[in-house]
Amino acid sequence: MTDRWPDVRHNAVVVELIESAIRVFLLDDHEIVRRGLADLVSIEDDLEVVGEAGTAAEALLRIPAVRPDVAVLDVRLPDGSGVEVCREIRSQMPEVHCLMLTSYADDEALFNAIMAGASGYVLKEIRGIDLVNAIRRVAAGQSLLDPAATQRVLERIRAGEQHDTRLDKLSDQEKRILDLIGEGMTNRQIGESMHLAEKTVKNYVSSLLAKLNMERRTQAAALSARMHAEQERPPQ
Repeated sequence: MTDRWPDVRHNAVVVELIESAIRVFLLDDHEIVRRGLADLVSIEDDLEVVGEAGTAAEALLRIPAVRPDVAVLDVRLPDGSGVEVCREIRSQMPEVHCLMLTSYADDEALFNAIMAGASGYVLKEIRGIDLVNAIRRVAAGQSLLDPAATQRVLERIRAGEQHDTRLDKLSDQEKRILDLIGEGMTNRQIGESMHLAEKTVKNYVSSLLAKLNMERRTQAAALSARMHAEQERPPQ
């Protein structure tokens, strides 16, 4: 009888570890990279891979279903950007921490990641142990955004830009929608706020992107953020 108690206590500890494991979602369009990341994460007792995706569309469907603690998102994807996924997920599930993973050090992408609510931004050349620790730190609510790079982005926001003549092409309705995109709202949220059908909002977004000569929603969000930063900047 006494021999059974150690097994019971051991099983209880195992269950507790499983329940407290950090839930991780992986997004990368290269299967071999995803497999490597999954293997790297899965060998850690306190980390658990709960889902994977190879496209932005797949990620936006699967992340809400598995509710990870941390989403590791590739920045460049065949159907969009990990930054766009970050923005959408953070607007719906602010408890999910996003760690951007990219092959390129790019201030524009870093700016977009910060505005989308990412908790970290690391290069794919990072060592495995450092990436694992980055996931743990992000899950704990810490920021992994490089202070020097972040400062450059903030200076850029404060500096503002001269009036963008492309904005003159937008209707009042499109300008309002641009503002709401900058606030991180999804098409559905914008529709509810403006009492418009989600399909109508989608058409407005497509129209304003075309007028601004932009391809992606994150570009419009970054422009909106810069506009507001310039408006709020105190006069020199």
